[in-house]
Amino acid sequence: MRALALLLPLLLASGPAAQRQDWTQAKLEWNKPAKPFRIAANVYYVGTEGVSAYLITDPKGHILIDGGLPEGAKLIAANIRRLGFRLQDVRILLINHAHFDHSGGLAELKRVTGAQLLASAGDKPDLEAGHTEGRPDLEGFPPVKVDRVIGEGEHIRLGAIDLVTHLTPGHTRGCTSWMYRAPVEGVPLDILFACSLTVAGQDLTGRNPAYPGAADDFRHSFALLRTLTVDIFLNFHPGAFDMADKRTRLKAGNALAFVDPGELGRRVDAAEAQFEKELGEQTAAKR
Repeated sequence: MRALALLLPLLLASGPAAQRQDWTQAKLEWNKPAKPFRIAANVYYVGTEGVSAYLITDPKGHILIDGGLPEGAKLIAANIRRLGFRLQDVRILLINHAHFDHSGGLAELKRVTGAQLLASAGDKPDLEAGHTEGRPDLEGFPPVKVDRVIGEGEHIRLGAIDLVTHLTPGHTRGCTSWMYRAPVEGVPLDILFACSLTVAGQDLTGRNPAYPGAADDFRHSFALLRTLTVDIFLNFHPGAFDMADKRTRLKAGNALAFVDPGELGRRVDAAEAQFEKELGEQTAAKR
């Protein structure tokens, strides 16, 4: 994981006008199998070593957030089974953003579960086209039909599960996060499944006709996230929220290992500082 953390900035540094990147090494790192585990309450990690996926369970059906890479779909499916849950009980699929490392496995997971895919209006065109428009540096992925478009503040309900949708664009036009309140050790805590806040090759100067408003969207997302009160911060790359360290504490018997009410603020502050740095550099290069 540390090697991947060093590799990511290099892989994601190119702008939207760049040629297709060679993602071979990153995919090898991201697709390493990982053991599934319970994070808290009815929330489970079912992703791979480098790309997160989350299962939220209920007797009336389950919600799966994210599909990983195309090659990772079978690993996510195996992890769900390994936890003792049935694939056919997954009723809803959600996606945090339409990049190949998160949406690549959706088509296969939709096929094996029979679940409905819910996604934002901003990401729907890319999901159904099988590529991220305006980003030739990124790989394509199997296209997948969106069954229902979801918007800001919408509740995703299944049994006792109630996820609140927050649109947090910038990383993509439809980048989506969800809030979920769950009892952790008998105390109701707020869990955020946070879409990426990194620039990661996004043009911020308005030169990309596919997404000219990226900078304004990032600022909107930073402001929105600062209004939320969050006890557990989760992200869609494990290295982006120190999952390995938290899991070590969890295995050592600390049931509250993932609880950190200050983490969201720190993550937003760091992301905004990096955003301003990138914006300054891109603006200077444009002159």
